[in-house]
Amino acid sequence: MTNFSRSTIVIKPACVSKGGIVAAQHRRAAEIGAEVLAAGGDAVDAATAVSFAIGVVEPWMSGPAGGGSMMVWRANEARPYAVDYGMRAPAALDPRDFPLSGEGVAGDLFPWQRVVDDRNIEGASAVAVPGTVDGIGLAHERWGRMPWRDLVEPAAALAREGMRVDWYAALIIASAARSLAKDPDAAALFLEDGLFPPIGGWTALTDIRLKMPRFADTLDAIARGGRRAFFEGDVAHELARDVRDKGGSLSVEDLAAYRAEVQQPASIEAFGGRLHATPTLTAGPTIVDTFRRLSAMVPPEGRAGKLAAMADTLSAAYAERLATMGDHESPLAPGSTTHFSVIDRHGNMVAMTQTLLSVFGARVVSPSTGLLLNNGIMWFDPEPGRPNSLGPGKRCLMNVCPVIGEAAIGTAEETRFAIGASGGRKILPAVAQLAHRLMADGEDLNAAFHAPRIDVSGGETVIADAAFASEDLSELRRAFQVETAPRTVFPYAFACPAGVMRRGDVNSGATEIMSPWGDAVAEAAVGPDDGTSRDRSSGD
Repeated sequence: MTNFSRSTIVIKPACVSKGGIVAAQHRRAAEIGAEVLAAGGDAVDAATAVSFAIGVVEPWMSGPAGGGSMMVWRANEARPYAVDYGMRAPAALDPRDFPLSGEGVAGDLFPWQRVVDDRNIEGASAVAVPGTVDGIGLAHERWGRMPWRDLVEPAAALAREGMRVDWYAALIIASAARSLAKDPDAAALFLEDGLFPPIGGWTALTDIRLKMPRFADTLDAIARGGRRAFFEGDVAHELARDVRDKGGSLSVEDLAAYRAEVQQPASIEAFGGRLHATPTLTAGPTIVDTFRRLSAMVPPEGRAGKLAAMADTLSAAYAERLATMGDHESPLAPGSTTHFSVIDRHGNMVAMTQTLLSVFGARVVSPSTGLLLNNGIMWFDPEPGRPNSLGPGKRCLMNVCPVIGEAAIGTAEETRFAIGASGGRKILPAVAQLAHRLMADGEDLNAAFHAPRIDVSGGETVIADAAFASEDLSELRRAFQVETAPRTVFPYAFACPAGVMRRGDVNSGATEIMSPWGDAVAEAAVGPDDGTSRDRSSGD
């Protein structure tokens, strides 16, 4: 439980079922995934449908023109896999096209030195080679059971129907309206008269929708032609041409050369279980380092002692990350990312994170494809000679952190879970605390997601949930500068997680309790041998 104030308690119960469950940042996308599970689809099939659908209903966070990574658990093999589909710098990118302005630090996600005209932040010059379609396509090719076309077409239908603009959508669009107005195609898609955010009426019957016909056509082409249609067909030529016409360096050759990869996860044994994470250019190595440090500690006594130990461990792990990986994202920045987790009735799981990087990415829309484009070039340090400096063809360093966990192995309470989050550098602390509660403390998903959290993102200040008891905060303040903040709808002081769990033969799913759209949805039909289910598929 958490609270807006000391007198207002917010509860969003976890969804529990013996059938499959999808936990996502948007309920409509979760429903589409649950329908796939009910039709007999694998967890990867459901993840495929959710990946495309959520890019329509929450387009500023992710979409086909983004990147990310995922963790997959295969129940019949009892083993995890990692899939990398991170963005890359175009081969023709020239660091000299991003001269420093001498005006101090940039104002978006990263405290890099500012570049002239913010060319690494906004506009087509900030667009990196996307990978999301190849990543989910590779996973589907290897583990999917249902036809690809059947999984992509629901997203195309959503795009034609149009994204519904409620109060939350209007708020997000308004927050970026000034930048969106700079690109005629972004302004035409998201703004009224190219200038103003769409604002719905005050009654529940108001229905304003942003129609996306070109995006729908692109999704139809991907549905018919498969994942490589995005990288080698007409879509690729149209996308590359649009980016070039707007001043970017993305080429058809960049798209044709892109390949996602199945990788061996980075894994660690800890607290009687195992944690599996993505191995490279993500927060995966850092969460493994965090768990290595935590498992080597003498367990502190009391909740306050555990909280202080977690803060100390996260601070040390981030110091190592900053020193060796060149990740200097601002801990105050929200990021533009979505995470969803899926479990099917057989125990197969997916934890998938996909992103455009900033909210609305580069704030540029490709007119021929209808795609909102990423600004992945901002991941690179524009100063030369740094661990993560700009360079042609380089892979981007991301903060995404999808994980698969195993707890109480070999006991009656044997548990597996798939979790992750959105929120830039807030992702790692959130995932680490949730995984620790599930593995070390034996909590269920409902308790872990309602528990207050801290954010330790590499800065000097620890941000603590205002719901913590005063004795917990006093212990933290012995070693850290501490500021308190409530978990609210907007802006997020903490990450926005989503996860699923299997304990015995019972599945559960949960999303961030303060997310107005996030929800966990169980499949509609339960097989005759699966017994009954309790389906909590909407928050209170």
